[in-house]
Amino acid sequence: MKEYTFDAVKARDNLVAEIKKLAAEQHFSKVVLGISGGKDSTVAAALCARALGKENVYGVMLPDGEQKDISDSVRVCESLGINSRTINIGKIHRELRAVTDQLESTAAEGEFDIPYNRESDINVGPRLRMTTLRYIAQAMGGRLVGTGNLSEATVGYCTKDGDTSCDFALLGSITSVEVVQVGLTMPELPRDLVEKTPTDGLSGFSDEERLGIRYADIHKYIRLGTCGDAEIDEKIANKERWNQHKRRMPVILQAGVQSK
Repeated sequence: MKEYTFDAVKARDNLVAEIKKLAAEQHFSKVVLGISGGKDSTVAAALCARALGKENVYGVMLPDGEQKDISDSVRVCESLGINSRTINIGKIHRELRAVTDQLESTAAEGEFDIPYNRESDINVGPRLRMTTLRYIAQAMGGRLVGTGNLSEATVGYCTKDGDTSCDFALLGSITSVEVVQVGLTMPELPRDLVEKTPTDGLSGFSDEERLGIRYADIHKYIRLGTCGDAEIDEKIANKERWNQHKRRMPVILQAGVQSK
């Protein structure tokens, strides 16, 4: 078993320093990020506010129709004093569903059928959110902050061209468990939001219910090499292997052309 130590204060300060360094290298001062009211976006927003100043952080709330816990997102922005805006993507998603309904029902003779797929539909939300955030970030002359953590990336619990699309992955080197630990070092954050049960806000289930794996076990698998249960280790390893395509740039296939 691997040795593991984690200093949450050091990790927090290192991430703040990394934001400052990147901003200086790339000559930007503003950042945009989606605020869901969950721990990841909450902690990411706080780190950005510490690094760049609250006036340079733009939090965007993107409910898909009605979001029952939208008040949590509002609390994050108010607690940190960052800029905030709410843009409801529900209407856009409904319009797109009308298009997919047409795809499913109007195949002409000789054309292939496109069946309804619940996962495809659920993933539309993150992609619409990211398209909206991309627009705002470019319009504001800022950078788009990715709020996904290492645990999610490891098992592929993320949407390709959705929440994986960003200018920098702020929490990509720390696990879900460590995100909470970092968050608890920042008194400006509501503790209940830092420790809030993570959900995708789309399926109606918690992350762990959807995954069928506990984040605590994913954390141990990453940091210790095993969660202590060989069957769960294998399940995590399979997800990690099958979802590598989400963590990499598109594969470039080689034509075998040589220069002389």
